[in-house]
Amino acid sequence: MSSRTFVIGDIHGCAATLRRLVEKQLRPTQADRICLLGDLIDRGPDSRGVLDFIFEMQDTGLEVASVRGNHEEMLLQAEFGQSYLDMWYNNGGLATLASFQADGPGDIPHLYRAFLDSLPFHIPLDRFIIVHAGLNFDRPNPFEDTSAMLWTRSPFVDRQRINGRQLVCGHTTVSRSQVEASLTSDKIMLDNGCVFVDQPGRGCLAALELESMALFFQENVDL
Repeated sequence: MSSRTFVIGDIHGCAATLRRLVEKQLRPTQADRICLLGDLIDRGPDSRGVLDFIFEMQDTGLEVASVRGNHEEMLLQAEFGQSYLDMWYNNGGLATLASFQADGPGDIPHLYRAFLDSLPFHIPLDRFIIVHAGLNFDRPNPFEDTSAMLWTRSPFVDRQRINGRQLVCGHTTVSRSQVEASLTSDKIMLDNGCVFVDQPGRGCLAALELESMALFFQENVDL
């Protein structure tokens, strides 16, 4: 069996939904790999469970990697000042603390914080670049602007400068039809707003298999 590469959009603490997507729809084998688009945590009810499931998959020998999202960055910065802490709290950080039964970011066990701190800003593949938000093509080297990789909402992609590859991104929530339309664009968008179950066209965790370009949508089962 040939290997497959699955890319999964922003999970945002929805551990049961992630598990349902992986075990019932993707059903990866040891030959496959899973790439996550960051924003693993915050907003949803079980950020710890998301990270535990990632560790569980890795322990079985599955190749599972993730890029860093802006929500991981906010958690990591939250210990360095009240303004950073407030920003994280205002963007779903309290839900993450609750999942760890923690009073503050420093109370989250080192294993989890070290994992988040180890996440790269992008993962280059042969035909794609996996990055949370996008790239800043105004810079001589777009890979030097790590802030843009976490935060940009620019749709612009200069594929000549990235060896003709497509970007595969999350960060900006789009409808199911927009996810589908993006597959033939320079910037594939896979954040279907898993936690936004009350918004039309949203509320699913999306995944894309890169060789077949097959899309998978799992409705939220956490909320």
